[in-house]
Amino acid sequence: MSEKKFDIEDRLVEFASEIILFCKDLPTDMTGQYYGNQLLRSGGSSALNFGEAQGTNSNRDYIFKASLSLKELKESRVNLKILTKVNYGNEKRRALLLNEVEQLIKIIATIIKNKKK
Repeated sequence: MSEKKFDIEDRLVEFASEIILFCKDLPTDMTGQYYGNQLLRSGGSSALNFGEAQGTNSNRDYIFKASLSLKELKESRVNLKILTKVNYGNEKRRALLLNEVEQLIKIIATIIKNKKK
C-alpha cells in the first residue's frame, strides 16, 4: 500500500474548489452575493498565489507570494466566520471549510517561517 505524498498545492486547489461549491449554494440576495463574491476571490487567490510562489527564483520572492496566499486565507477565514454568525450557506460544508482554512493558515505560516530561516 503506497502512501500519498502530502501536497499543499493539492489542498489549496481542493479548498478553492470547495469554496466554489459552497458559494454556488449561497442565497442570491445582496448579502449572499457580496460575501460569496469576496469568498470566491480570496479562496481561489490563495491557491493561485501559492502556485506563483512555487515558480519564484528567490527566497524573498517566494516569501512574498506565499505571504499573499496566507493573507487571502485569513480573509477567507473571516468571511466564513461572518457567514457562520448570520447562518448563511450549508452549515456542514461551512464548518469543514473553516476547519480546513485554519489548517492551511498554520501550514503556510510555518512554510514562510521556515523559509525565513
